[in-house]
This record gives sequence, structure tokens and C-alpha cells, in this order.
Amino acid sequence: MDAPKISIYDTTLRDGSQGEGISFSVNGKIRVAQKLDQFGVDYIEAGWPGSNPRDLAFFEEAKGLSLKHAKIAAFGSTRRANVDVAEDPQLRLLLDAETPVVTIFGKTWLLHVEKVIRTTGAENLLMIEESVRFLGEQGREVIYDAEHFFDGYKDNPEFAIDTLRSASRGGAEYLVLCDTNGGTQVHEIEEIVANVRRLLPENRIGMHCHNDCGLGVALSLAGVRAGALQVQGTVNGYGERNGNANLTSIIPNLSLKFGREMNCSGNLKKLRDLSLYIDDMANQHPDIRAPYVGASAFAHKGGVHADAASKVARSYEHIDPALVGNRSRVLVSDMSGRSSIMMKAREMGVDLEARSPELKTFLQELKDLEFRGYEYESADASFKLLLDKFLHGRKDRIKLKGYRAMISEEVHSERELYSEATVKISVDDNENHTVAEARGPVGALDHALRKALEPSYPFVADMRLIDFKVRIVDSKEGTDAQIRVQVESTDGHRSWGTVGASENIIEACWEALKDAYEFKILLEEDGGSAVEKASRRVAVES
Repeated sequence: MDAPKISIYDTTLRDGSQGEGISFSVNGKIRVAQKLDQFGVDYIEAGWPGSNPRDLAFFEEAKGLSLKHAKIAAFGSTRRANVDVAEDPQLRLLLDAETPVVTIFGKTWLLHVEKVIRTTGAENLLMIEESVRFLGEQGREVIYDAEHFFDGYKDNPEFAIDTLRSASRGGAEYLVLCDTNGGTQVHEIEEIVANVRRLLPENRIGMHCHNDCGLGVALSLAGVRAGALQVQGTVNGYGERNGNANLTSIIPNLSLKFGREMNCSGNLKKLRDLSLYIDDMANQHPDIRAPYVGASAFAHKGGVHADAASKVARSYEHIDPALVGNRSRVLVSDMSGRSSIMMKAREMGVDLEARSPELKTFLQELKDLEFRGYEYESADASFKLLLDKFLHGRKDRIKLKGYRAMISEEVHSERELYSEATVKISVDDNENHTVAEARGPVGALDHALRKALEPSYPFVADMRLIDFKVRIVDSKEGTDAQIRVQVESTDGHRSWGTVGASENIIEACWEALKDAYEFKILLEEDGGSAVEKASRRVAVES
């Protein structure tokens, strides 16, 4: 008998938004909901009506939202103690949201019942049953979240099970077991969920886990092994404290390791795109080390590893990265050997002979540069330019004649610092001398260089700097230390990294900026075909 499908319940827009630094606008929440629907999740928990004006505005906007697959869920609590269910203001707000699904949570742990909401166990059971039944009678699909279920079960298993029975009598579609504090261990989950399934065989069980012990994904998977049919979580593991169970790890594990079907299984190749999109909408930097979807998930640095992976991919890759929309990468560093360089070059459309003297010389040059402070792991564009110059004799399009950057102070009603940069370059044998201002010297240099290049290369107007990092190579040298500057640039479709190094921070900035523009010129000259792999796709909405 085939195992039943697993239902995926996404709470990025509700529980995920409670994470530190996470915030979605109303329009942002609408766009995220559409993206989640396109990916194929089953439920989208979008917020708590009445908790804030933004959620109220979202649910009003969502009434006109046409989704192909997912159901929007409003989230809230059971009725208050000793209040008639039809008169409870929270339940009225849940109905006013007009969502097809309502998810309500109730107390499972007697500690919370008696010490937090200060009522009796008997009243708490009535609160659960009556609330679920009332919402169901109004035509809503009701999902019941048993808050602090595992803590409650370990404290008083009989009462915890009784709360589930109350929700079941009320007509709940799913009984979701919540590890709200995130402290439960894997072996406990398997044992407790199996017992719940034994005692309530007719009910569909769900899992809602947190990551306080670093086990959110493992706990969710253990619950499925024990018979749960729904998994709740967030994209990229957003959530309060240490976050919620990460759906970008749970979904591929369920599909590729457990062999379980989900409605989103056919869209697994879009998983990395989904992860990047949600990061972008939440204004978060992607976690490069995230399993399956991170930029480093299938990156190889050690020469032995890279060589082995090039011969037999599965020797160092547990899945084909393409299955989740990712790719293998070779990281270039002073640890690189011939195999690493050859693979990296091949990745960029350049074939090298293993025994060629050019490769040996280039490898030595690369290691010397790394020793001087350059680092190419996140600077694929600079590496590509270096490779082309060294092996193919490509000449720089930008020939520097001189530059200057200074910081000044203007005195108005308030004292204000500004920077001015002068750039003198030769482009196609035409000399350009430009001046530009900005708040800081890097911005001024960037503006002046762009201004000088636009007459010859108008497409540089599409470029913008999206990240800028400064590192001291050796902190023991203090203010005389070598400085490394890494810049990430984009043209709206691709992004690429460049690097500069010098004892002078402005010189290091200049090198990184110059490489960024050189690479854009190279992209346009080659039509992107030969160097496309040196740039990464930016998560932008088409």
C-alpha cells in the first residue's frame, strides 16, 4: 500500500514573521502567498486577525486573491474562559477574515491552563471543543494546534490526550502536535506521536516544531515516520528565537530521502528559487550554508574533494544539486590544486590541459595573490578576468590614468560630510576625466567611474552595488594591515563578486570596483554565453 501524501502547511507569514529582523509589508505578504501557491504548498497561514493592522489589511486584500492550489488560513486562539463561544471577539475576527481555513490553538499543558490563563482543566476542554465546532459550523475547515503538546504530554499524558479528543469531537481536520518550546528530543517525538496515533487512529496528525535545540527538521521528520500526515514550518526556518522547522530542508528530505509524495513534489527544482525569493522579500541575506538550497551546499574547496566530485559526483554529493535547483561549485583558494582550477575554469567555459605549463604558472600566480590578501571564493568575476588575462591575453578595457578621492565637510544648518572623487581613464583610446560626489568615497568612486564609462558602454547604467565588505587580512598589523575589499554588483538579472586588496583601503576599493565594471563589459561583449556561469542569478520577480 502506497504511503499517503504529506500535507505541507507554511507559516512563514505568521510564525516566521515573529523572527527577529523579519517583517513583511501587506503587498509583500500577498506576493509571498502567490509564490508559495505556485510552488505547491497546501496551506498558507497568513496572520492573526486583530493582532495588528497589517494582518487585518492583508486579509482584506486576500479576499480577492485567486490561488491555484493553496488555502489561506487565519490563525487565532480558542474562546476565552467562561465566555459564550458566539460572543467571543477573537472568533468573530477569525470569521470576518473570510478565509477557507481557520487554525486555532488551545492549551495542552496544565501548567498553562492553571497558571497562565487561570481556569480549570474541564473549562479548557470545553473551550477547545466549542471553538472548533463553532468555526466548523460557519463553514470553515478547522485545524487545531495543540500548543506545548509535548511538554504537556510529559507532564500529564491523560490530560494532553483529552485536549486532542476535545478538538476531535469538535470536528478538527488535523490535530497538530506543537513542540512550542522546541526542547523535545527525537526519540521522545517518535514515541509520543506513535502513542497518539494508537489512541486516536481515526484522526489526522500534524507536526509543528521549533529549532531551539537545532532539531526542528529532525523532529518533523521523526513525526512523519511515526505517522503524522501534515508538517508545519517556514521557508528558510524563519521564526521566533531560533526559528521554526525549515521547510526548505523538510520538503527535499521527505521527497528524496523518504520517498513521500507531496503536492509540491513536482516543483522541487524550484526550491532554491523559492528560498532566495523569500529571503529577498524579507530583506534577509541568504544563508550560504543552508542544506540543499545554500550557495555552499554543493561547493568544493579542497583539491582532493573537487577532483573526486568531478569524476564521480556522488562521491562527495549526496544528491544531484539540480534536483533542488542548485548547482555544484568549485571554490578557488590557496588550497586549490590543478584539478580545482581546471574544474573552475571549465565551469566558466574555459578548457585547460592538466599538464600545460600555463596552468602551472597560473596556479602559482593565484596562490601568490591569495597570499597577498586576495580571495576568490566569493569573487568569481575577478577570477574569470584573471583567467582571461593570464591565459588568453585579454586586455583591460579600462586603462587607469589616475584617480583621487577625498572627504570634505559642508557647513549648513547641520555639519555634513561628503566625498568627491576624480577619475581619469582611457576607454577605447579616448581619455575621460570625470568628477562625482557621494556620501562616502566608495560611492563617489563608483559614480565617477560609471560616468566616465557610460559614453562608451551605456549598459553600465544598469549596474548597481548590492554588497560591500571590508576585511583586515592580518589583524596583528593594525592600521598598516593589508585590506581586502569584496564587492557584489548586479544588473538586475545577474550578480557577480569582485575583490581588491591593498594596504590602502581606497586602492582596494578601486580594484574591486574596476573589476566589477570590466566583468559587465565582458558579459555584454560575449553575449553572456562564455561567462554566464561566473555570475549568479539574482532572485528578482519576473
